Amino acid sequence: MIIPVVLAGGVGSRLWPVSRQLYPKQFSSLAASSSGSDIASSGGETLFQTTLTRIRGVTDLGAPMVICNEEHRFLCAQQLLEIGELRGTILLEPIGRNTAPAVALAALVAAPEDVLLVLPADHSIPNHQALRTVIDTGAHLARAGKLVTFGIVPTAPETGYGYIQRGSPAESGFNVQRFVEKPALATAQGYLASGDYYWNSGMFMFTAQQYLAELALHAPDILAACQAAVAQLEADVDFRRVPLELFGACRSESIDYAVMENTRAAVVLPLDAQWNDLGAWDALWETSAQDAQGNVLTGDVLCEGVSNSYIHSHSRLIAAVGIDNAVIVETADAILIADRNRVQEVKRIVQRLEKEGRPESVSHVLVYRPWGSYESLAVGDGYQVKHIVVKPGGTLSLQMHHHRAEHWVVIKGSATVTCGERVFTLQANESTFIPLGSKHRLQNLGEEPVELIEVQTGSYLAEDDIVRFEDIYGRVKKP
Repeated sequence: MIIPVVLAGGVGSRLWPVSRQLYPKQFSSLAASSSGSDIASSGGETLFQTTLTRIRGVTDLGAPMVICNEEHRFLCAQQLLEIGELRGTILLEPIGRNTAPAVALAALVAAPEDVLLVLPADHSIPNHQALRTVIDTGAHLARAGKLVTFGIVPTAPETGYGYIQRGSPAESGFNVQRFVEKPALATAQGYLASGDYYWNSGMFMFTAQQYLAELALHAPDILAACQAAVAQLEADVDFRRVPLELFGACRSESIDYAVMENTRAAVVLPLDAQWNDLGAWDALWETSAQDAQGNVLTGDVLCEGVSNSYIHSHSRLIAAVGIDNAVIVETADAILIADRNRVQEVKRIVQRLEKEGRPESVSHVLVYRPWGSYESLAVGDGYQVKHIVVKPGGTLSLQMHHHRAEHWVVIKGSATVTCGERVFTLQANESTFIPLGSKHRLQNLGEEPVELIEVQTGSYLAEDDIVRFEDIYGRVKKP
């Protein structure tokens, strides 16, 4: 059986302000591609979801295994549910240790004979059929004991990707001669002219037992650390939690360095499918449909004399005049303006935000929770106003606050409220007051979403002022 192993960790800081710590790019919907077949559009599939839906139809395809950060577990589970992948396994990494340990976890959980199809969750591959064809070939080679990587047929002397040099023919592909780092422009031009080099896609295929055998030869310390961690896996609702102490002892290393550059069984299969890793905003401009002026405009945007630019509005009008080769991305709490040739430097802005402890690097104004979402509408000295949506069946934890009281006004649906010893129902246009220090909870026992306005008042209003007593999503801290 072929098991898709989706690597869904990482933050994608070069795609800020859309990509953030608590809502990274792989779980976001981005602008539609020119083919209309792959990159998620606003309100459509996310990059993570498309990673799985594009491989449907592959022969002998099993349920996916997703490796993601613990902070993204509910987001990941919800997006699997939305595309009908109810059997998927979600492994929670307590800390990032790069791809070699992550895939080792998957290989140790899978059956030894399973073929692991390792896929990053943030790529664009519009030609789905070309990808599925290469996967079928790769599965055959993997079952024959090969470690397969997909090499992207280059279309330009790209300096932002690593390369794979092909060697002698091997069935439908080539033995790997060597992996090379991101080159200088002149070197990349030589690679392109030779026809012997491919972009390194970061996608792989091999059996679980073959990968573990190679890891035992070339990186036994990684294997030992991951074996110890998997032996102590903890089931947690819909997830399998990897213990921090054991996994944290593993060194950080990529599959390339730990295994692929050392094995004698590496094979590269050429893939020509309009691949792009969507690493920065210029990639979105390149892969999206452009108008006659070379612009990609999404949302409420008005332009005069604008060319070769990417402008994306999420919540308000953007008006641009007389600019060329620019990137403008607006969200509810931040605006990015950049030269399209310098969007790699957006990461520096994110680093500054993190250093200054600013929330814009961590979360959006709209924050998703396993029970629904909340959006901050106004914040002032001693108060905060939120719009809260609780999905059908959603239940907030039984909790209390040390520093704030709350006023709830239901604007849609029927909410079941616990406050102290009282349990009662609030309909639309009804309200209640939650005193400071009171145990309380809100439930949606109906079939329609519940919407309410929450007004918080108090001396401290941050999200960490929550003491949970009961929680159906497993968020109560163990003693």
